[in-house]
Amino acid sequence: MPRTYTATLKTVLIIDDEEKLRTLLARIISLEGFEVIQAPDLKSALKKLEQTEVDVVLCDVKLPDGNGVDFAPTIKARSPFTEVILLTAYGNIPDGVQAIKNGAFDYITKGDDNNKIIPLLYRALEKAELSRRVKQLEKQLGAKYSFEGIIGKSKPILAAIELARKVAPTDATVLLTGETGTGKEVFAQAIHHASNRSSQHFVAINCSAFSKDLLESEMFGHKAGAFTGAMKDKRGLFEEAHNGTIFLDEVGEMAHDLQAKLLRVLETGEFIKVGESKSTKVDVRIIAATNRDLQKEIEAGHFRQDLFYRLSVFQIKLPALRERVADIEPLVKFYASTFAIKTNQQPKQPTAEFIDALKKHLWNGNIRELKNVIERCVILESSTELTVNSLPQEFQYAEASQGNSMSAFSIASVEKLHIQKVLNYTQNNKAETARLLDIGLATLYRKLKEYKLE
Repeated sequence: MPRTYTATLKTVLIIDDEEKLRTLLARIISLEGFEVIQAPDLKSALKKLEQTEVDVVLCDVKLPDGNGVDFAPTIKARSPFTEVILLTAYGNIPDGVQAIKNGAFDYITKGDDNNKIIPLLYRALEKAELSRRVKQLEKQLGAKYSFEGIIGKSKPILAAIELARKVAPTDATVLLTGETGTGKEVFAQAIHHASNRSSQHFVAINCSAFSKDLLESEMFGHKAGAFTGAMKDKRGLFEEAHNGTIFLDEVGEMAHDLQAKLLRVLETGEFIKVGESKSTKVDVRIIAATNRDLQKEIEAGHFRQDLFYRLSVFQIKLPALRERVADIEPLVKFYASTFAIKTNQQPKQPTAEFIDALKKHLWNGNIRELKNVIERCVILESSTELTVNSLPQEFQYAEASQGNSMSAFSIASVEKLHIQKVLNYTQNNKAETARLLDIGLATLYRKLKEYKLE
């Protein structure tokens, strides 16, 4: 049994100058639950296509004002997701081949293949639906990795985004600098997706995650037998990124002799695989990132000066989170919403005190650290609000240390924190909390009042 599409009514356009055949096809197709519109020639068919969104076109090859095979590209140009099935009274191989080249879904003979039309329609619809879904996913992916997807409106982050936008359409090598966790890969993705290479691969590699020999093999590939364990030829990531972009994260960690090989790629677009004698040529845009001060690394003899000049054609420094405190609130709200959905929990609203406590933190791990803290808070917090008490202990100590009456290291501060933890564990059950603390209920209420935990 053919599948029916019930979500929305699908539309089929029949183009044929034979009225009887057109009417017969229309009746057969409409019985399957499709909306059918008709046109006797190409001129009227164009008007129908302008007025209505059509899913599948059934088009005769020979028409009074043109040829269906030649008309197929016009349909695809106007509506890329519309599938075209061509009908002919006298099928021949050259026309069939040309029809497919012109973008037609299929090419069938009238009469002999009438029983194939309905199954063929469903297959064409499946392809049209799949194409639409792929396009939608591409849009979502583009939105995720676009500059619009970078959260923040503070001056430092907007200045970095502006620089990245300007360099994105070019093929210039970019060096992203800044502390760890500032979002260097996010920027690299955004630059790639705003470039002319966006339809090609974006390949990322962390240079600090591999030993020198393994990194060389990962980046440039190797020939079978080049070293112990090299059982077959391996394509490197530079080859995988051909015509696209390669992102070299933590490039400052790269071994000194491997830097020479990277410099050659930057200068000539060529490299030699491990165990091979001939060069391999690639067309790749390089975006590098580091949290090290490369000038100091050059002075210490750890990084090549000529490579630095090649990598830093266009340098962008990403601000630390403590330099863009105004962005903490929108970042918190975004991650709180994201992790609530991810962990299948109800939405959790951060309180003003929660945001204030986060703004006072130094954030040495920057956005990555903030993201991890919010994920932990969302997982552990059972209520619909994120409060100061939802935060890890070090944040609560910091809050306590800023009060006039309590030191972060006082016994009272530790006692307050412990009572809060037990309250969270018992879901605010006072009697159970008092039992676990091994104190009287009246004593618990007194301490709750004293520590303002009520």
